[in-house]
Order: sequence, then C-alpha cells, then structure tokens
Amino acid sequence: MEAALVTDDGTLVPGSRSRQPTGREATSASLTAAVDAIVRHALAALPADAELVGAGIGSAGPVDRTRGEILPVNMPLARGFGLVDAVARAASTALGRDVPAVLGHDGGALALAESWLGATQQAGASLSIVVSTGVGGGFVVRREGGLTLEEIASGPASAAWAREQGWSGATGEDLARDAAAGVAVARAAIERSARAVGEALADAATLVDLDVVAIGGGFSRVSADYIDLVQQALTASAVHEYSRRTRVVRSGLGDEGPLIGAAALVLR
Repeated sequence: MEAALVTDDGTLVPGSRSRQPTGREATSASLTAAVDAIVRHALAALPADAELVGAGIGSAGPVDRTRGEILPVNMPLARGFGLVDAVARAASTALGRDVPAVLGHDGGALALAESWLGATQQAGASLSIVVSTGVGGGFVVRREGGLTLEEIASGPASAAWAREQGWSGATGEDLARDAAAGVAVARAAIERSARAVGEALADAATLVDLDVVAIGGGFSRVSADYIDLVQQALTASAVHEYSRRTRVVRSGLGDEGPLIGAAALVLR
C-alpha cells in the first residue's frame, strides 16, 4: 500500500510518497495501521498554500464502491475492509476537517492515468494493465472495464509454476535474476506469463478494437523484453488484421501510474 500527494496537473509532490507492506496475512487492523501511516506521511508534505480536495483510492478488486469496501482475493482476512472510511478518517484526523474519499479499481485507475498523461493519451480505445502481485486492468472507451489473468501471469503464479518445474527460487525478483543468468526454467516462466497476457490481450483487442495497450507493474519489468514478448504473443494469436495492429507499450508513467490514477478519480 502506498500514498502520495498529487497536484491537479498530475505531478507527485516531492517527499509525500511512502509505502507500507500488506501481504496475504493482512487484516483489517493491519491495513488500518498502514493507511494511517501513509496518509500521515503524505499530508505532512502538504504545502501551506495548497488545498487538499479529496482522497482518491485505487484498490485491487473486487471493490464495492457503494459500501466503500474491498474484497481482495490476495488478502482473504481483509475481506469487507472499509477502505474508504479508513482513508477518510485518517485524512480528516490529520487535517482537522472532513476529507471526501472515492474508491475505484486500481486497474481502472491506471487506465485513467495513462489516458490522461501517459502512453495512451491519443488512443480512441485503450487498455492498461498491471502485472504485479496480481494482474488487473481497465479499458478507456468512455467507461471502465477490467481484466484478470492472475492464476497464470502474475509474479507469484509465475514463480510457483517455475518451482513446480524444479526451480529453487521464490519470487519474481529471483526469476528475473536467474533468467538473466541463463537459467532456462526461469526464462520459461517469464515467457509463459507474457504469452498468457498477450493471448488475453488479443481477445480484448478483438472485442474492443484497441489502438494501444499500456503495461505497468513490477513483474512487467522482470525482463527487458517482457513487453516485446507480450506484443509477439498478441500478434501471433489475434485472429483479425485490425486486432493484430494493436500496439503493446510500456507504461508511460512508470510505477507512479497507479498513484496518479487514484488521484485522478478525484481530480478528473
């Protein structure tokens, strides 16, 4: 979990960004403590002449926007956690006034950020996805949608598959290191992830006639050619010429994209 202050032109305020670990064993109590820590840190950097207009929240899904709760697949003990209330309460306590908060899916938030300031600004239809602890994304075609591939393509799933093949590492970072060192099974796990993502994107491109797909997230940087591998898989598996024209690019906002997108839920 991380937070930062974002200005109305999409710039992160220096010194405002911080991060707290969550993990599969996270509970409502531990998430509340993490929220408090990152919100306090962010608001400590609020310039004296600046106004905080609200708190935008991008969360892994599923999310319940009506109730302001999250139902995370990767954190079963935190199912039903009231994330909106926790963020609003932490911000309001820090500032001494009510702060409105709005919740969205993190993949949708990234898509919003990319279409605002990133790699998909000029696209009529685009998809942006995160390949990290989980895999999710959002379309920008006048409204949002989503995509999930976690059981095959995510970092943890790729590492688990490699271990089933006899690999001794544990994490996506280990896969990156071993693949770079020439370990065949580590490289195979990376190619398997990229192939699954590319094949799914070919279906999405056929459905929505996508111009461009932007990919971010920590595992998307597992190898220098990961984006190229996804592009190759998309092109090879797309049935129609128009969907084969879909371009796959690296996120134009790096690892700041989800933060900017969460703020865009308020600012845009």
